[in-house]
Amino acid sequence: MLYFWLSLAFVAGMMMPLQAGVNSTLALHGNGAVWASGISFLIGTLTLLGVVLAMRYEVPLPAQLKQAPWWAWTGGFMGALFVATGAFLAPRIGAATMVALLVAGQLIMSVILDHLGWATFPQHDINLGRILGVLCLLVGVVLIRMN
Repeated sequence: MLYFWLSLAFVAGMMMPLQAGVNSTLALHGNGAVWASGISFLIGTLTLLGVVLAMRYEVPLPAQLKQAPWWAWTGGFMGALFVATGAFLAPRIGAATMVALLVAGQLIMSVILDHLGWATFPQHDINLGRILGVLCLLVGVVLIRMN
């Protein structure tokens, strides 16, 4: 089962540059990255609604949702920023540079989150291997950016 989850993460990661390119194309035809991102979120919302209906998931009760900390509600903002930024940057810096920087930012934040054990992540200390991995990725960003 672990290999399935690892493969799922890999395939989802492959969708990042594709999504940015698709949204960027929509932005060219629809008054910019913000509108394209909104349309993308609308389609995503409808898709998730279809999944919820098909899987017959229970609707969360307001009392349950009130128990969530305030920051648990910020995921939509972060997603909107991510999607709009990708749609805006894709034609300006290219897929490889954009994704290299996105992944570098994701990895650095991931190491911090793991170290702190925050937001439901299991705690994993920062160690030499993780620091070297981040440094290698940052070197990769520089190499990718070089023409």
